[in-house]
Amino acid sequence: MASAETKQGTRPKPGAELVLTIDSLAQGGRGVARADGYVVFVSGALPGDTVRARISKAKRGYGEASAVQILEPSPHRVPDRCTHDGEPCPGAPWQGLPYEAQLAEKTRHVDEALRRLGGLEGFELEPILASAQQWRYRNKLEYSFGQRDGELVLGFHRRGSWSQVVNAEDCHLATEANNRARNEIREWARREGTPAYDPDARRGVLRNLVVREGRRTAQIQTRLVTSPARFARPPVDLHTVVEGTGSGTSGPTGVLGEEFLAEDLAGLRFRISPMAFFQTNTEMTERLSELVGEAAALTGRERVFDLYCGIGTIGLTLARDAGEVWGIETVPEAIADAEHNAGENGIENARFTARDVRLGVRPLLEEAGSPDVVVVDPPRAGLSKKVVRRVIECEARRIVYVSCNPTTLAPNAAQLTEAGYRLRRVTPVDMFPHTPHVECVAVLER
Repeated sequence: MASAETKQGTRPKPGAELVLTIDSLAQGGRGVARADGYVVFVSGALPGDTVRARISKAKRGYGEASAVQILEPSPHRVPDRCTHDGEPCPGAPWQGLPYEAQLAEKTRHVDEALRRLGGLEGFELEPILASAQQWRYRNKLEYSFGQRDGELVLGFHRRGSWSQVVNAEDCHLATEANNRARNEIREWARREGTPAYDPDARRGVLRNLVVREGRRTAQIQTRLVTSPARFARPPVDLHTVVEGTGSGTSGPTGVLGEEFLAEDLAGLRFRISPMAFFQTNTEMTERLSELVGEAAALTGRERVFDLYCGIGTIGLTLARDAGEVWGIETVPEAIADAEHNAGENGIENARFTARDVRLGVRPLLEEAGSPDVVVVDPPRAGLSKKVVRRVIECEARRIVYVSCNPTTLAPNAAQLTEAGYRLRRVTPVDMFPHTPHVECVAVLER
C-alpha cells in the first residue's frame, strides 16, 4: 500500500481542502501550486491567487484540485467581464488574466512543449498573432438545458458539474445575434412548457442547443438536440435542425428551414453542414489561412495534399496558387461541402475524397503521385504514428502543420525530424482569447 509520504511532500486525501498560492500555469491552463512540496494542479485559479482548493485526485507524483474560493486574488487580476448567475463564464477561464499576459503564457506553453516534449531546437518561434477581437469572437457556441427551482434554464454547465446548468443571458464570447437566438429558444421552451431532459430520472425533452453564425452573411444555424418527443416548432426562421437522442445520438429526425450555413472567407463562399467542422473564430480563421498560404510558398505548379481538409477552407484558398490540390477527410458531410464549395467558387483544380486519413494516403499517392507540399490540420489528438509515417512516405519537400494542441504537435514534429525534416518556424495564433487553447502553424522542410 502506498504511503501518504512522497518525495514531493505529504499527499493530501481526496476531498481535503487546502489553502494554496498559485505559482504558474501548466499546459492546459490549470494553476500550479505546492502543498509542503507536493505539486497540485488547480482548476479555476490564476498565478498570484491564494485559494481554498478541494482535492479531487491525489496521485503519487501530483494532485488535482478545484478552487472553491479565491481568498486573495492576484494583484494582476482584472475583473471578470463575462459572468452567468454571478459566476465566471466557464468558456472564459482565463478572463481574469490581462490579455497581454494570456499571449505570453500561450507563447511559453508552445515553446516549452516543443523543446521539452519534442526535444526540438533550432526553430524560429515567431511572435504570437493576437486575436482581432478579444470578445464577441465566437461564431459557434453549445448550450445545455437544465432545471433550477422549477424553471427551465439554458446556458453552460457549472464548472466541475455535469448536473447543474448556469443560465446565460448575455455571453460576451457570443455576438448579439447568437445571444438573441439562444434566448428566443429558451423563452419558447418556457412558453410551451417543454422540459429539459433529466439524465438521472431519464425523462424530459431538451438536451443541448448549438448556435452557429455566418459572421459575414448574417445567417444563423441552430441545432436542437432532444429526446424523442413531439413539440412545437422553435421560433427560429432558418437553419434549424432537430435531432432525436435515446441513449445515444441517432441523427437528424427533422429539419426546419435551410440545412446549410453560408460563410465568406478569404474571398470565397463556403457552405457549412450542421455536423461539419469550422473554426469558431472567423476573423482569425482567415488570418490562419493566409499564414498557411505564406508557409506553403506556392508558385502555381505544385501538387498539394490537404489532409483533414474539412469543408475545404485551407485547400480551396491554396488552390488559387497551386497546380492541384487533393483533400482527404473522414466526415462524408464535410467532403460533400468541400466539393460543393469548389464548384460554387469555380475552382477546378481541387479534388476531395471521403477517406480515413490513416488508410487513404497510400491510395492517394497511387492516384495523384507524390506531392510537393503536404498540409495537415488534425484534431487535438494530433497525428497517430501511422499517419506520420504515411506523411513521410509522401516525400514532400515541405510540410505545413496546423495544430490546435502544442503537446501533440511536439512529438509529431519530433518524429518528422527523425525522418530528415527540419522544423523551420512555428507561429502561434490566438484563436481563443480567455482560454488556454492556442493554434500553431509549423513549417517543416527537407
